Amino acid sequence: MPSTLEWPAEFHREYRWAEYDDEALLCLRFKSLGLTLKGSPLWLDVERLYDELERRGLRFRPHVWLSTEWFSPDGIPGFAVPFYLAHPRLRRLERRMMGEVEGGARKWRLRILRHETGHAIDNAYGLRRRADFQRVFGRASAPYPDDYSPRPSSDRHVLHLGHWYAQSHPVEDFAETFAVWLQPKARWRRDYAGWPAIRKLEYVDALMDEIATSRSKHRDRSVIEPLRQADKTLEEHYRLKRERYGGEDRRYDRWLSRVFVPRAMRPRATAASRFVREIEPQLRRLLERRARLHPYYLDHAISLVRRRARQLDLVLRSSRREAKRPVVRLHERIVLDILRRNRENYAL
Repeated sequence: MPSTLEWPAEFHREYRWAEYDDEALLCLRFKSLGLTLKGSPLWLDVERLYDELERRGLRFRPHVWLSTEWFSPDGIPGFAVPFYLAHPRLRRLERRMMGEVEGGARKWRLRILRHETGHAIDNAYGLRRRADFQRVFGRASAPYPDDYSPRPSSDRHVLHLGHWYAQSHPVEDFAETFAVWLQPKARWRRDYAGWPAIRKLEYVDALMDEIATSRSKHRDRSVIEPLRQADKTLEEHYRLKRERYGGEDRRYDRWLSRVFVPRAMRPRATAASRFVREIEPQLRRLLERRARLHPYYLDHAISLVRRRARQLDLVLRSSRREAKRPVVRLHERIVLDILRRNRENYAL
């Protein structure tokens, strides 16, 4: 499969708004974008997902459509993917407005696709109503919280998407466990050996073998809130999205200000987010050796620093060589703080 930077020519569809500046683009309504999933490079990843299901021997294929966000509606054996993944210009807007592109990197995007497929296969086969499902994951009827407080040190849940998402609700626990199980060349038996979470993976392994070739009970191909019917402007969308998620990463702003400075102070300095991305391999090696932490913790800290540094438009306070040590210490401090507090609230 081609990388996101090597899309085939047939996916380079022309859109007039692709040349708009941000101000003009934000004034557009979603339904006027004219985006189609099959005409976008995102469709390559959907086909990759279908290949993974086939290799696992599963007959099930979720239907996928474009909307404003990622979501899998209850009772529908399919899911929506966000509009910005269908075009590079919209990704740039998402990054400017939110500081990051959820699913922007292909590895990350495939992780989310597998997670959403977990929800879809649950809906297709009514898995949450099974007594054995409820014994393993809990009841799906449990109240769905607006936010949740995970325990980062827990070994009762798999580690897949960010923010210890499997801990948020029983249906998310199942979707995350399914996603780990579905990964190509998955080594979950080794990675989760000795963890209580391995019993959930073993259950999913047996459950998927049971339903692999059977027809699903629910085959509704409805699409909920498709992009082509969304009347909201992109500006309205981002205003609401920022109100909901904008305050989550501010906890470490003071620490970041000791390592980085605003661009106005050093206009030609290297962007902090870019520097962290460039040294990420070395950063991971150093932190894994020092703290002996699961890579998941490092993913969380690195993502948080890059996102917040981009939002604040921070740059290096000193030369690249001099900045490396304080940047490593910053990440180490954040990881240890998360473990020490052992609680953090995340919006759903």
